[in-house]
Amino acid sequence: MTTSIAWALVAGLGLGLGTLIVIFSLPVLNEPRLVDRVTPHLRSSATATDLFSTSRPRAVPIGAAGRLFLPVVEALREHVERFAVDSEQLHARLEQADSPLGVADYRLQQLVMAVSAGALAIGAQVMAFFADAFHPLLAVVSVLAAGVLGYGARDTMLTARIRRRHTRMLSEFPTVAEMIALAVSAGESAPGAFERVSRVSRGELHVEFLRVQRQMQAGASFSEALKRMSARVRSAPITRFLEGIIVAMERGTPLAEVMRAQAQDVRDLSKRELMETAGKKEISMMVPLVFGVLPLTVVFAVYPGVELLSIGV
Repeated sequence: MTTSIAWALVAGLGLGLGTLIVIFSLPVLNEPRLVDRVTPHLRSSATATDLFSTSRPRAVPIGAAGRLFLPVVEALREHVERFAVDSEQLHARLEQADSPLGVADYRLQQLVMAVSAGALAIGAQVMAFFADAFHPLLAVVSVLAAGVLGYGARDTMLTARIRRRHTRMLSEFPTVAEMIALAVSAGESAPGAFERVSRVSRGELHVEFLRVQRQMQAGASFSEALKRMSARVRSAPITRFLEGIIVAMERGTPLAEVMRAQAQDVRDLSKRELMETAGKKEISMMVPLVFGVLPLTVVFAVYPGVELLSIGV
């Protein structure tokens, strides 16, 4: 009887899922929007460069099986976006992480991870049902918790990527600041120094400098491009460096002196961070000494005496 109920449950879930797919795939629910119908007639030609291109490739690979569930996933994503956090804040975080994803693609990945985690939890509960260890309340709570954890895991991955990129940028920054100061001291202008450094450097700051160059080629001023870079990076040392360049250009202060002062500040900041890291490592090195070596030493010193007392010698 238990096996019959299990197969009936599986068949009911399959029937319900198939019905939902059929309903969401109906032409009535998938009519093209007015924007989608008008846009092809207004686009004169396709852009051949990434500078002016606004379309992004789909971040989640969708094969033949994925296209079957695409209407359901897209409908769920639209509902999730209504109750999600500010899209502008998420877009800023994606730019800070240098992610090729758009806001819609990121929401889609969050939804896919939540559904996948929920599906794994459902599979575990089905196995528990066959093993006669099924509890309805525990099953509902575990499925909901797995979906929430899967949804939040994507945000945790984005935060970790932002943190890693921020660390790499701070490690590259002293050398890049020295190169810019050297180029300005040699007679280059500030935009020319940034262009020269963007050609010879590699890393995360190289990507940001290329963005500055592209924005200048698109018509933005050098100061505006630096302000956009500061808003993207959101790092206090880099922001102070860029603001110092902007103020020097607006007030006519010699750029070479400003660059050298900023480079010196970066070196001092690097030294302070190195000392702080060394202090934290020193404290962490005390943990195995206090909780590992010291108790073992006490045991070696006390155990022979305890044994001699126990045998009455």
